[in-house]
Amino acid sequence: MNRKEQTVLRSDEDGGLVSQIIDALRQNGETVSTAESITGGSISSALVGVPGASEIFKGGITAYSDEVKVAQLKVDQKLIEKYSAISEQVADAMAQGALQTFRTTWAIATTGVAGPGPVGSHAAGTVWVSIRGPVNQTTALALSGEREIVRNAATSSAIAAFARILNTRV
Repeated sequence: MNRKEQTVLRSDEDGGLVSQIIDALRQNGETVSTAESITGGSISSALVGVPGASEIFKGGITAYSDEVKVAQLKVDQKLIEKYSAISEQVADAMAQGALQTFRTTWAIATTGVAGPGPVGSHAAGTVWVSIRGPVNQTTALALSGEREIVRNAATSSAIAAFARILNTRV
C-alpha cells in the first residue's frame, strides 16, 4: 500500500480548527461534504466562512426532515423506522449518502434533538456525529442547554472531532 504524506494539524498553528481542516484537506488533495440535521447547515457555513474552502468543500445537504434524508441522502426508510432518525445508524447512513452524492473523500453528518423537549424516547441534547472517509468514526453526545446552545455545541463537537481525525491519522 502506498502511503501519502499527510499534513498534521498542530494546536499551535495560527487560526482556528476550521482553517486547519481546510489547510490539511487542501494539502492532501482531499475534499469534504456535509449532511446536517440538528446543525442545520452550520458546519457547512463554518467551512465556507474560511478562505480556500472552495478548493475542498463540495457541498452539503440540510436534511432536517426524514423525507429529505431518504430522497436526497438515500437513507433507507426502514432504517429510520427501526432505529429512528436520531440514531447512530441513520447518522452513518447520512454521511455515506453525502460521500456518494458529492463524491468526496470525507463526509460529516449530524442528527439529534436540539430541544427544548424530547423527541420520542430521545432527550433534548441527544446528538450523533458521523464522520466517514479514510477513517470512520461515530460519536454520541449528551449535551445540555437551550436549543441554540445544543446546536452550537453539536457544530463545534463535529468540527473538533473531524480535526482530531485529521490530526491523528498516519
